[in-house]
Formats: sequence, structure tokens, C-alpha cells
Amino acid sequence: MLKETGALLRRSQPTARPRIQALSASLIREVANAAMSRKDILPFWFGESDQPTPAFIREAATASLQKGETFYTENLGRAYLREQVSAYLTDLHQTRIGADRIAMTSSGDSALMLAGQLILEPGDHVVLITPLWPNLVEMPKILSAEVTCVPLEVRQGRWTLPLEKVLAAIGPNTRMLYVNSPNNPTGWTISRDEQRILFEHCRRHGIWILADDVYERLIYRDGLRAAPSFLTLAEEDDRVIGVNSFSKAWRMTGWRVGWMVVPPSIVPNLACLIEYNTSCIPEFVQRAATAALQYGEPHVARLRSELIAARQYLIDGLRALPGIEVPESDGAMYVFLRIAGYADSLQLAKLLVEEAGLGLAPGRAFGPEGEGWLRWCYATDLKKLHLGLERLAAFLAK
Repeated sequence: MLKETGALLRRSQPTARPRIQALSASLIREVANAAMSRKDILPFWFGESDQPTPAFIREAATASLQKGETFYTENLGRAYLREQVSAYLTDLHQTRIGADRIAMTSSGDSALMLAGQLILEPGDHVVLITPLWPNLVEMPKILSAEVTCVPLEVRQGRWTLPLEKVLAAIGPNTRMLYVNSPNNPTGWTISRDEQRILFEHCRRHGIWILADDVYERLIYRDGLRAAPSFLTLAEEDDRVIGVNSFSKAWRMTGWRVGWMVVPPSIVPNLACLIEYNTSCIPEFVQRAATAALQYGEPHVARLRSELIAARQYLIDGLRALPGIEVPESDGAMYVFLRIAGYADSLQLAKLLVEEAGLGLAPGRAFGPEGEGWLRWCYATDLKKLHLGLERLAAFLAK
């Protein structure tokens, strides 16, 4: 019998396990890959600045390489970088966050997957607030968890959290609540009151909160250095995991370095898990990340100022065009817009590439809740935004 089974398997086509086969491929990549090599395209599809990493950060990495720092490092990251992250977060949130709670990771993306691997068992239930970056929606599915999505709503022209629906979605089998704020793709940002209600509810029922804070510095409410953080509500032994990245605020998307804040009791388990995933982060990348935190505040302030101007310019330009809906939001680097008469966002995104040379991300990439919408990344100069608006206007005029 075993021999017959082996013969049948050799004749069949090798496949991944069913959960992996069921994963959704990135629709952003589907649009971008087909046109990325074209020189006439204005690309606003990816979530990154069109400017390179600041020179002082690159120079720190170069100096490290020149010194020959090319060997293995600790699983959790070098002590000097963990201490620097601790000092940065403590100052930013005015809440003591010790280095003993911090792990450096090979990207924020990796940190999100590690958080799921730490906590989730097959069959566990997770709740996510959507539309949402597709990686974060698919990660629990890779781990054989069950996913419930609660969509944001547009109320009085703003992206709004239906708090009562989120609370209703959290049931006896819920293991983790995922909150990305400021949100990709909408820019929605949770309020302190909403955050406190969710935190107290999850604490009462022993439910983990995974806070994706990658855009926390890209907040445009007056007087705020950062978006409201669950880390300021939690004691160190609460079931809260904060995930962050150097990608956005320091223009370091290609460096693939992030961090996690976790309860101290699970740090040893996390160190083991990192060993079996990526082992460690290169030393020269850690030197660059340290420089970003030590000297990067003027850069972050300048980036926010640029994004505020670009955001307003784009919103005003879009609202001057016929049939376009642009709800308000308070953070991130995106406008999530809808054009009347176009229900299929993937078809529309491809049409804009072909007929207008305009590269936007289809809303369907962020889940069925995003269908009919388009994401436009405005982390670019005003001249490119102006040209993009001209091309969209010409497309609509047809």
C-alpha cells in the first residue's frame, strides 16, 4: 500500500498545503509588475517615499561595513540598538518601555508574522479592522487561524471605527485583535477613547492586542508627535504586542528592519522564534537604525511637514474633479478615493495604467471592503502629484 501511494504521489503535481494555496496574491503587485518597467508611468501604487534614505543613515551603514562588522549578531538585536529604541519610545510616549521588552526584527513585516507565531494556534479566532494591508490579513491564515474582518465606515465624510461592531465580533474563541493605526490604506487613526475601550475589553477577557504602529509618526492632528498608542495604556505584563518599523518615518523601506515590544515573560520564546526564522539582523543595518533614532528627529519633522502639504494638495485637487469621493483621515501617507461609476477597482487601476499612465493601488487589494476604492500614496513631490492629477482629469474627461 505504501509503495502504491508513493507511486501515485510521484505522478501527481507537487502542491503547497491547502491553506497556502488559498492565499491571495498581491493585487498591488499584479498592477505594478505589469507596468513597472514603463518610463511613462507615474507610480503612486507602493507605500514608500520617492526619496532615498537620508545620507547620515546610509553613512552609518557604510562605516560599519568598512570596519568589517559582517558577523552574526544576537537574536534579539544588539544591546546598543535595543537601548536606543527603549529611549526613543520612552521619550515619544512618556511611558517607560524597557529594553528588556524589545526585540529587533528583520522588517516590521517579519515582526507581525512573529507575533502570530508566538500566540496563535490553529483554529484560533482573530479580529481585524479593515480595509487593511493585505499581508496582515493573510498572515493569520498562514497560521491556520480563523479571521473575522470588521470594516471601517464613512460617516459624515470621515473614516470611522464602528466600535460596537468590533466589540460584537470579539467572541469566546477570540485570541487576538489586530489594530493598524494610522491605517493603511485609509489613514484612519484610532482615538484615545476608542483605544481605551478596546484595551479594557480585551484585558478583561484575556485577549491579545497586536498593534501595528508603523505609521504612528505620520499623524496630522495638531500637537501630536505620535498617534495614540496601546503601549501607554498597558502594564508590561498585559497581553499587548507593539510592532513598528524604520521603513516609513525614516524612509528606510529597503533596509528591512523593525522592532517588537512584548511582555518580558515571552522574550526568551521570541528569541528562539527569531533564531528559527531569520536568526539575526546584520550589524551594519543595526548601526543605520541606531543613527536614525539618534539623529533622525529633524528628518521626521521635515517628512511630516512635506506629507501635510502633499496630502492637502492632493485632496484639494481630487475634490475639484467630478465624481470623486475622498473621506477625511488623520494619518499615514495615503488617500483612499472612490470614482463614481467604477465598481471594479482592479479593472480601473489597470485602465488608469493603460490609458493615463497613472499607477494607483486597487482597493480590492485591501480586502473586499476596499472594492471600488483606489489608494494613492502621496509621499512624493508636488510636481508629480500635479502631473498625476492632470492625467486623472484627462482620463475622466474622456
